[in-house]
This record gives sequence, C-alpha cells and structure tokens, in this order.
Amino acid sequence: MTNLIKVNSADRGRLFSIAPMMDWTTRDYRAFARTLTKRALLYTEMVTTGAILHGTPRERFMGYSEVEHPLALQLGGSDAGELAECAAIAEAWGYDEVNLNVGCPSDRVQNNLIGACLMGYPEKVAEAVRAMQTAVSIPVTVKCRIGIDDQDEDADLERFIAIVADAGCEVFTVHARKAWLQGLSPKQNRDVPPLNYPRVHRLKQSRPELHIGINGGIKTLAECQKQLTHVDSVMVGREAYQNPWLLAGVDEQLFVEQGPAASRLDAAKAFRPYIQQRLDEGAKLNHITRHLLGLFQGCPGGRRFRRHLSEHAHKEGAGLRLFDDALSLVNEPECVV
Repeated sequence: MTNLIKVNSADRGRLFSIAPMMDWTTRDYRAFARTLTKRALLYTEMVTTGAILHGTPRERFMGYSEVEHPLALQLGGSDAGELAECAAIAEAWGYDEVNLNVGCPSDRVQNNLIGACLMGYPEKVAEAVRAMQTAVSIPVTVKCRIGIDDQDEDADLERFIAIVADAGCEVFTVHARKAWLQGLSPKQNRDVPPLNYPRVHRLKQSRPELHIGINGGIKTLAECQKQLTHVDSVMVGREAYQNPWLLAGVDEQLFVEQGPAASRLDAAKAFRPYIQQRLDEGAKLNHITRHLLGLFQGCPGGRRFRRHLSEHAHKEGAGLRLFDDALSLVNEPECVV
C-alpha cells in the first residue's frame, strides 16, 4: 500500500480501470460494475468514428447511465479531423475522457487503419492526439501495445511514446504483449505473445513525467498492488468480466475506501432497479443479466444460477421475478473464496 503515497492526486482517479472489451463492457455491464466499485475508471467498448458520425441513433453507440462515471469513451479511427469531431461529441455527451485505441489486432479494423496497426504510424497518432486535444478540455489518452510484428520492443516502443507524448499525450496504458498482425487471430493475440511486464516498467523509468499504466494478464488485486510499485495504474480486462466479484475489493484495497457491496447478493439486489429501468426501456433481460453470470463463482448454487438465467432470461416476458428466482438458488455464505 505504500505506493499509494507516491501517486499524485491527479492520477489517483485512474489507479485502477476496467479494460474496454468488445461485446463485454456494454452500458449494462458498466452499470453492474458500479454495484461493486465506485472508484474504478470504466471504459466503453471501442466505438469507431464512423459509427458516431454516421450511425443512428447515436444513443445506440454512446448511451450510458449517470451512475457509470468516471467513464471514458474509447475511439477507433485514424483520421485526425474525424477523431477530433468525435472527441468533441464525447465531451458534449458528458464523458470524462477520450481514449484512442492503438491496440486492437483485428483484421477488420486493420483494413481501416484502426487499432494496433497504428503503432507503425506514430506520426499519424500524434496528429490525431493533437487534433483531439485542441477540440476538447477532457483528457485524451492512448491505449497501445508494446509493439507489433517484428518491431523492436525497446527502440520502437520508445520512439512511438516519444512522438505521441511530444504531441501532448500524457497518459498511456500499455498492453504488455506484442500484437502479431500477421499469423495470429485476435483471440490468439490475447494469449500467445508472451507478456513482458519489465518492458512497461522500463518505459515508466525512462519517462517518469508520463502516466504509464499496465494491462495484460493481471488477475488479482495482489498482482495489481505489485504492479503499482512499478507503474502508475493498472487496467484489468477479462478477469474483471468473468469474475466480477474481484471488483468488490478495489475500493478498499487500492483506494482505501469502503466499497458499495458487502456481499454478492447485495450487489445483485442493488442492480434490480437498473434492470427494471432497462426492461421498461425495451431491453431484454438476457442482454442485461448475461454480464452477471460469473458473479457467484465458487458459491453453492452458482451453477444453477447461471443455468437458470441462460435457459430462461431470453424468453418473452422474462423480468425481475425470474432474476429473483435465480438468486434464490444461491447459498452465498458458503462461497469458496
């Protein structure tokens, strides 16, 4: 916990964040996450500039609940003018941060010069950052990899960071794996390239004036605390989604504040008003509750809870009563921690 003393007050708000993940960090997941942690910085799924500028209704891509703050919008794009316009829209919508995706390895986004392939074009990223910062007063940040394909993890990463930082970016979250754009699928890129945490640690040592966060393979809050002795912040992805109860310890263990949920059932019950609100808006129960399926890992009845929702939540008319029936199948006091 001594690392918290070293973190300045401006950076403490981003000490811990949940990574943007396609199809996972939807508005419903983010609202659920707030029943477990008030302090984690939340990110949207990546939203492309084309979706924001030309998609309708815009609420579909940018809608959120006020409870989700602090909340960052992650943008996918490479055209500086379009990114600046979207950043201005994000600020007008009340987002707290705009983040540029320079890490996604998908073939689909590569074809549009989006994501990790931009690590090969640091000047283009710098131009985009400069344009976005001119357009908004909220922070403009970058999420990247330690490199792509045959890039040198030291020289090329240092060059990328230097060029983008010179354009005014002060906050980088670095996924501590390379992205292999040729030969690996997006799924393989999450596991196959080896993690290289020391590379990110060295980046922080060489650029102490920048906020350097780390992402990739982190599964426990103990690991987060260990990483915070080397970097400024930690971003957790799949573990925060698949094992959401992890988030219940974030406020207490990392921010030294009491969290909102004393138990899993408390969190689930606190989510009930939101579920009803979304149902009233026309959302389907299964679209909301799919984000809770991992809540009762290790609890007697946890499997029955998941099965009940999986088998019935998609049915016409499914509502809070079905959700409550699923909760009644769980015996939380006997959970295995």
